[in-house]
Amino acid sequence: MSRNKLFRILILAAVCGMALSAFAADLPRVRPEVVGLSTARLGRIAEVMQRYVDEGRLGGAVTLVAREGKVAYLQAFGKIDPATGAAMPVDAIFRIASQSKALTSVAVMILFEEGKLLLDDPVSKYIPEFAKTTVAVPDGSKKGPGYKIVPAKRQITIRDLLTHTAGISYGYGPAKDLYEKAGLQGWFLADRPEPVGTYIRKLAALPFDAQPGEKHVYGYNTDILGYLVEVVSGLSLADFVRVRITEPLAMADTSFFLPEDKIGRLAAVYGIGKDGKAELVADPRETAYCTGPRICYAGGAGLVSTAEDYARFLLMLQSGGEWGGVHILSPKTVELMTADHVGRLYGSNGFGLGFWVTRELGRNGEPGSVGAYGWGGAYHTTYWVDPAEKLVAVFMTQLMPATGSDAHGKFKALVYQSIIESYEKR
Repeated sequence: MSRNKLFRILILAAVCGMALSAFAADLPRVRPEVVGLSTARLGRIAEVMQRYVDEGRLGGAVTLVAREGKVAYLQAFGKIDPATGAAMPVDAIFRIASQSKALTSVAVMILFEEGKLLLDDPVSKYIPEFAKTTVAVPDGSKKGPGYKIVPAKRQITIRDLLTHTAGISYGYGPAKDLYEKAGLQGWFLADRPEPVGTYIRKLAALPFDAQPGEKHVYGYNTDILGYLVEVVSGLSLADFVRVRITEPLAMADTSFFLPEDKIGRLAAVYGIGKDGKAELVADPRETAYCTGPRICYAGGAGLVSTAEDYARFLLMLQSGGEWGGVHILSPKTVELMTADHVGRLYGSNGFGLGFWVTRELGRNGEPGSVGAYGWGGAYHTTYWVDPAEKLVAVFMTQLMPATGSDAHGKFKALVYQSIIESYEKR
């Protein structure tokens, strides 16, 4: 690392340290009725979540609801680890998988605000390997692999990656045989022994699933963006996220890998067994967050966090890019990020620069407001922000795969039914 780069990091860290000390205390709490919520109705969340635990459908969870920048509800359920029998604490640490995408997207927009890139810049301007990409088109011929490879009609842009319209999957598309051969299938990169750029440059040579801008295809898009942040900023993604986002927002428990003194707070992972109940999953990859190489910073799915930490990040977005006197983004940038950029390419909702966006209330049969936005993670975590209702909601658990679980839908309904005064109707 050059002296100049190290100096920049130290200066930024000092500035962040001053901000951190200013508001590193717990998030402000409030009696629900003060912010138009019902204590009794919020109690239904506890009833339902405890029932999930008692019936063996979740091992444990932490739920948080904030309104007007204050936490009105925070409660933990179940156990953090069945091996020890310890109760789930509210500060338990969770693998947030694709909830990492929001932080990486914000990192890109910080660079955008600094004039270091434009959203319609071709990715190849920063990562030359993407100058000439290809697409695998299904081929009905009985001979060959079942697809043909054609040139991309245009170059992939940064906005294509932010909106997942670059045509890039997680390696299970038409040319899945080539991705398997290249060792690039699936979202989990935390156990990789080389920096993320090694895999991104390798990815650029593989045929993608669709032409740029023609389909919404969920995949390695945000991992590419994470490497883009490294190239443009000169910092590792871990350093950039820490110095520019998590430290300023006092997100002390959000990182790509865990220090030894926090490993005991990492929640155990469950899966759904044959009897339909949650059971402990023994996946050797999970140790990567604690004892792995700690080299590959995956912007698409690599972070761990807590419910309160993630709420700090969401409160920053909900308040227009500022929290605790720290400005991460401009309000106009947040507005741009949470607008629909893809139209009908993303089903019943819209999609912004890193989030689903509610375009029309009623399209998906869920409560909410036009303009609400959010996402989730592979371990069955989820979150959303409802600007119209000044609402932030976070649901943390560790269930993978979560096939058949309706916990997300129940949590969302329970949060909205707790509102007794709608700000949107004022």
